[in-house]
Amino acid sequence: MGAAGVSGATWVPRRPRWRVDHYQYLGLLAACLILTLPLEVVYRAGVWRRPLRLVRVLWLPLVLFSVTDAAAIAHGLWRYNPRYVTGVQLPGRLPIEEVAFFVVIPICSILAFQAVRASLEDPGGKGHGEQGRSR
Repeated sequence: MGAAGVSGATWVPRRPRWRVDHYQYLGLLAACLILTLPLEVVYRAGVWRRPLRLVRVLWLPLVLFSVTDAAAIAHGLWRYNPRYVTGVQLPGRLPIEEVAFFVVIPICSILAFQAVRASLEDPGGKGHGEQGRSR
């Protein structure tokens, strides 16, 4: 019979009642964190062990990019597809997902950078770095 069926009408699958699309942005950010989290353990990156240092690194770009995005939204230069965001907005009509982006992506980048640094300092994987090697 195929997709046309008896009457010749085309079958179109129905979308689920719950909307996963609204959580795609947050889901991608969560996936970034989950996928880079093992770098903290395997390479002892120290990113999560020093939360105050992390906050000191993140706060200025977070504020600057949030203000820039809010200004762009206010002037009609930037917008977000409501299909892919939850609808929770901060002042300046800034989606909560965008602020999460300004926190999550730098953390993932720092974790990746620290993992590469650690692997270059200790290519044998013994966890001692250059100082701990016997000559």
